[in-house]
Amino acid sequence: MYAIIETGGKQIKVEAGQEIYVEKLGVEADEVVTFDKVLFVGGENVKVGAPFVDGATVTAKVVKEGRAKKIVVFKLKAKKNYRRKQGHRQPYTKLVVETINA
Repeated sequence: MYAIIETGGKQIKVEAGQEIYVEKLGVEADEVVTFDKVLFVGGENVKVGAPFVDGATVTAKVVKEGRAKKIVVFKLKAKKNYRRKQGHRQPYTKLVVETINA
């Protein structure tokens, strides 16, 4: 059984036992998070939401919160002596999906 959930403005396909990385949720490690914005549930009997499936939830356990690898944002305007270098590290939350309740 799998489900498609919405979190952090993104849609993610999840299965039980899967590790996923989502936008930072601001919760402590070892807490349980419940997602109620379930768009689709697949498997034996398929349920499609309009926009969300009624009564369907996905529970996940928080493993850790962290920051992704640094990316470099470099702006340049040729022949104008304009250069700007900036780094960015996106925060994330690592989850392990425990159950899909449909």
